[in-house]
Amino acid sequence: MGEQPRVIVIGAGFGGLYAARTLKHQAVDVLLIDRHNFHTFTPLLYQVATAGLEAEEIAYPVRGIFRSNTNIDFLMGEVEVIDRAKKTVSIRTNGAVRQERYDYLIVSGGSVTTYFGKPEIGDIAFELKSLDDAIALRNHILRLFERAAWTEDLAHRDALTTMVVVGGGSTGLETVGALRELYQHVLRKEYDALSPRIVLVEAMDHLLAAYPERLQQKALEQLKSLGVEVILGNAVDETAADHIRLASGEVIPTYTLIWSAGVQASPLAQALDLPLKRGGRVPITPMLTTEGDDSVYVIGDMAYLEAPDGKPYPMLIPVAQQQGTLAAKNIVHRLRSEQPKAFSYFDRGIMSTIGRSRAVAYLFNRVQVTGFLAWIAWLGLHLIVLMGFRNRINVLINWIWNYLTYDRSVRIILEPDAAKPKHADEALKSME
Repeated sequence: MGEQPRVIVIGAGFGGLYAARTLKHQAVDVLLIDRHNFHTFTPLLYQVATAGLEAEEIAYPVRGIFRSNTNIDFLMGEVEVIDRAKKTVSIRTNGAVRQERYDYLIVSGGSVTTYFGKPEIGDIAFELKSLDDAIALRNHILRLFERAAWTEDLAHRDALTTMVVVGGGSTGLETVGALRELYQHVLRKEYDALSPRIVLVEAMDHLLAAYPERLQQKALEQLKSLGVEVILGNAVDETAADHIRLASGEVIPTYTLIWSAGVQASPLAQALDLPLKRGGRVPITPMLTTEGDDSVYVIGDMAYLEAPDGKPYPMLIPVAQQQGTLAAKNIVHRLRSEQPKAFSYFDRGIMSTIGRSRAVAYLFNRVQVTGFLAWIAWLGLHLIVLMGFRNRINVLINWIWNYLTYDRSVRIILEPDAAKPKHADEALKSME
């Protein structure tokens, strides 16, 4: 790459990806950094976890996305230090630390799970933030059913097949819906002696806090019609390997706790050495730059920017996408000595699926849709946004097959660590 202004984009999630795409063919050199060499379509992680899709069907190689863009390069590594004074980023890659300079920096590190001051929950709970999380959960569920099929103790068998999801947001609803359908239509036929129990726990007295009350009630009705047990107004008070205890004192014997109750900004925010807002988010200007440093842009889940109603913009994919696009455009504006533009969010609405033909959608903050129509809208939107034509076709075929046959073909228990030769690990470590 030539001697053009250099833009480093940290994170190949939705915000970073849209920023890099906006800068293609511009008079800048772009370095995109991520710890993985692929972009993950995170809204479908729960379908990988519940044996509906293969992992590679919701991921796409970053280098493949930008293979025809000569001004964009990719580095797989973990960002350790951001030196704003020297305008450098230190990245651990291939066992060594590499330092890269920038003229402009776009930070889009995303978010991590929060346990609201109870880190011990993280020792027990499963998350759904990455492909590794989804595959680990899928393996865990299938192993438990294999074990339960040969367990004579009825109480122990019930605990093995009880799945608890904490969090009444979209991820929680989508996960319990998919789990219930997996058991009802697939695993129950193969493990006919088992009687699975799916429980959704929400600390508030309603689901889907961002939705109108009517849609909250419709979501609850659809969950119950599916056979999901919903517990509202009750938080998790204690966790253990074989049970959880709620604030009410109720004990649920289970070996599977899936946590989708909340997120906070990536710890990468601390590397900027700036005062942080609630949830560890970085306060930014309407032009998406940090206060006092107009060469650093922060976008997506890491960014704290108040909307016209005084509330911070939500940690949603569309917000990250639109901020990523604007951050890149504002860099171009500055290079052309043009006035940068302030962020204005175009809200197309929100939607959540609960299972086959069950969903709720709140479109453009006006139109409320439920049931089959909302489900079709959800399917169509996710197919359009999914990266890669081949992935779209594969996912569509899987969805059609699952709909017609009630089958889930991805029911293989993987043991990736066991398959790796030990000498390969030793050789890699000796190179570090």
